[in-house]
Amino acid sequence: MAKGGILSGKTRTELTNLVIYVILPCNIFNAFLRGITPEMLRHSGVILLCAFGLQFLVFLLNKVIYVRIPNEKSVILKYTTISNNSAFMGLPILGAVFGDIGVLYGSIFLIPMRILMWTSGLSLFTSLDGKKQIKNLITHPCMLAVFLGFGYVFAPFSLPSFLADAIRWVGEVTRVMPMIIVGSILSEVKLREVLDKHCFYFSFFRLFAIPAVMFFALRLLDLDPVVVGVSVLMAAMPSAIVTAMLAEKYGQDSVFASKTVFVSTILSLITLPLIAMALEWFAWA
Repeated sequence: MAKGGILSGKTRTELTNLVIYVILPCNIFNAFLRGITPEMLRHSGVILLCAFGLQFLVFLLNKVIYVRIPNEKSVILKYTTISNNSAFMGLPILGAVFGDIGVLYGSIFLIPMRILMWTSGLSLFTSLDGKKQIKNLITHPCMLAVFLGFGYVFAPFSLPSFLADAIRWVGEVTRVMPMIIVGSILSEVKLREVLDKHCFYFSFFRLFAIPAVMFFALRLLDLDPVVVGVSVLMAAMPSAIVTAMLAEKYGQDSVFASKTVFVSTILSLITLPLIAMALEWFAWA
């Protein structure tokens, strides 16, 4: 559609805003409409700890794996190692694999990453005062959906069925719309320009090494298979699209950032199904 002129850059920008500000928040809030059992609350706590553990792993890796890469590229790679495409691609995939419970756990898993991507991650590109960082974090639509969702769980009322159905139907567009937007972005990258060894080096850690460490670490802890599956799949997502947007905004190498998005996303079409198969085997083992 993008190559044929049906989906223009302006349309893509508007669709991206629609996904971020409406569709994804509805998808997240819908996961809370089914109610939360004590077991789900316990698993949510474990998921949150797993997510913080992942960010600690990423923090350590950023200290050592990019030291020989030029600074103009290492800044991009460090940011996108912190912030992968968990929201844009991860939540739709979790919804398809695990249903609403996957979206719920995935939303919880995103909290530590959002904290870091809008604080220490953003500081790689520019300097922001503490108040601005906190505001960016708290007012993010997906974070607001999580807060509202938890509030609804303990609220003494239920939404009217027509409103709950509307939220659910809008949220289900998450399984389609982000993939259309990603395809539109990838259509603008020329294949002969993406053969950058640093993109493949990054993709090895982002798509294979990091989720592998997560899998074996969580397997040793003997956690619930769904908790392990959500954590590993979220850790295995490719480079975040927002990386290229921020690089462009703050005068960094946006071309290289686009290459990391393209290469890691294309390779994830191979790695994600393989990881899903390994997780399915683990669930039945």
